[in-house]
Amino acid sequence: MQPLQNISKYNVILGSNSPRRKHLLNLIGLEFTVDAPQNVDETYPKHTLPEEIPVYLSRLKAKAYTETHLMNKTLLITADTVVIANNQVLGKPHSKEEAHEMLAMLSGNTHTVTTGVTITTETKSLSFAVNTIVQFTTLSLEEIEYYIAKYSPFDKAGAYGIQEWIGCIGVERIDGSFYNVMGLPICKLYQMLKTI
Repeated sequence: MQPLQNISKYNVILGSNSPRRKHLLNLIGLEFTVDAPQNVDETYPKHTLPEEIPVYLSRLKAKAYTETHLMNKTLLITADTVVIANNQVLGKPHSKEEAHEMLAMLSGNTHTVTTGVTITTETKSLSFAVNTIVQFTTLSLEEIEYYIAKYSPFDKAGAYGIQEWIGCIGVERIDGSFYNVMGLPICKLYQMLKTI
């Protein structure tokens, strides 16, 4: 029997343009289409705890879909990932300078990567979050500048991709899901999809 046979009746939509999330869903053999919500105002209440922000934003992204999107046996997956360092939330950098500041903050320190995921159908919605602790070695100025120049830190929370060069040379250890740091806690998502 094929895995996730229980959701074969659904038209699965990934509500994200992230190539990493698309890749991870492909790895578990899920058939889906990509339809990312447009113009979602990703702001959250001022006093939201850092670890609660990704779930809040994943729900906000899910709400961007009209009811007609969720009719006809549609299952929607939305997600958001943040890096939490020194109790600060690091999203995607908007400039080379901001990417440099983020990587300098992560250098030689431990941070938490939190991904919130929301699964929505016409009749139900469930959300969860997964945390992974990441320890970075001390990065030199040259290593930070090389990574920013040669790779794409601007579409990644915390300005880095663990699956890229900087993850190979800079991540000393992780406690938790590697794939969560990539942007989708695929093991937990798979387990949750089995319950739909």
